[in-house]
Amino acid sequence: MDTIQIDGWQGRLGQGLAPRQLLATIYAAKDMTMKEIARCMDCAPSTAKKTLDRARFNLSEDDRPIRTVRGLCLEAVKRGIIAPLMVALLVGGEHSQIRPIRRPDAPRQQTLTRVKRVDEVELVA
Repeated sequence: MDTIQIDGWQGRLGQGLAPRQLLATIYAAKDMTMKEIARCMDCAPSTAKKTLDRARFNLSEDDRPIRTVRGLCLEAVKRGIIAPLMVALLVGGEHSQIRPIRRPDAPRQQTLTRVKRVDEVELVA
């Protein structure tokens, strides 16, 4: 299966999105603006917006349309079309033993200090 890798993100071709739509979706998942996406794809911002709109339409279902670019990115991650490269390597690559985070055996201690404010001072003679 063909993939596209861009700056820590991996996208899979043949999963419902055309190559340019997949490219635009990956850039959107990287939190790029429409102008930045257009610059990376060598097109006008309106073309990048239309490409993302077509991608939203392709991944929408009849009873649940995708209304935003954020929703498009979430749906693409949910379906496994795009993924951060580290997750893709863990899921698709060799499974090495991941060590759990070790916590200290002794519980943490908490120190409380109380300060009392004195408003009036009495003189005793």
